[in-house]
Amino acid sequence: MQNFLSENYIEIVVFILFLGLSIIYLILRVKKNKQNKETTNIIREEIEKKVDVKPMLSRKKRELIKHQKITRDDFSIFTGVKILIAEDNIINQKVIIGLLSTSGIDIKVANDGQETLDMLEINSDFSIIFMDVHMPILDGFQATKLIRKNPKYEHIPIIALSGDTDAADIKNMLDVGMDAHVEKPLNIDALYDILYIYTTAQESKNTILYKNNEALKEFDIALGLEICSGDKEFYIEILHDFISTYSNSAMLIQELISNSNGSNAKKILLDISGVAANIGASKLHEIAIELKDSISNPANLEYITKLKKYKRSLQHTCKAINEYIKQN
Repeated sequence: MQNFLSENYIEIVVFILFLGLSIIYLILRVKKNKQNKETTNIIREEIEKKVDVKPMLSRKKRELIKHQKITRDDFSIFTGVKILIAEDNIINQKVIIGLLSTSGIDIKVANDGQETLDMLEINSDFSIIFMDVHMPILDGFQATKLIRKNPKYEHIPIIALSGDTDAADIKNMLDVGMDAHVEKPLNIDALYDILYIYTTAQESKNTILYKNNEALKEFDIALGLEICSGDKEFYIEILHDFISTYSNSAMLIQELISNSNGSNAKKILLDISGVAANIGASKLHEIAIELKDSISNPANLEYITKLKKYKRSLQHTCKAINEYIKQN
């Protein structure tokens, strides 16, 4: 044994030194990892304090009902829903607006994250925000963090719009406060599903009221909004102007014809037919043209029947417009 130790003394010493250094290294490594973890936690806590990260609220959601393949017409159930689209790509903007143009949805567009915040500051009455993740000036992540810091906007679901589909990317979107993710290029069924889940029946209650009202057969709201490029405020302004200018037009036209002033009556009807077409009152538009044409030959008294028809259609249209304005 002594001979073995004597012959291998150097090797044994080296082995013991190596073993000792390895143990010391492992102890130091464990200690350093513990310190790094503590430091990381401190940094994370500081970041969360600055960002003011809040737990995600349980925003109201509806359970999705199974449906067939979605078409543009199906979006009409969302009439009255007000959405904000934060998207810097003009083509993508046009795709979404074109898809929803006949739905009666009130659409506003922001071109970057900062513009989104500015619009919310003016009016936060949005049912949902579609947020592009990659935008100039202020991207979707930064904008969402700032929105989630403001309690005034807690009720608004934020849906990420992004071609990023990796699980890690989607997790990052949810972590900053987005509620869900819709993939680009936009899928019509996915858009419908998101709108259904994250809006309630309250926003679209007008749709039910309109469908149950016979007067509104004279008045296509979705068409009028489409002609006004989805600008609901502008549309309502035009409707107010129509009521104030033309609600008594039937009586005025009758007086003009009785006073043999058919040319002025025809001018008024020409104006009314154009405005009626622009607000979605297609039936009134057609009847106004018929009445205008009948005035050219008042001797056969055909205009009397046309005037009664015009008066009835005008009354229904004005009633429908007033009901729509009252509820908006």
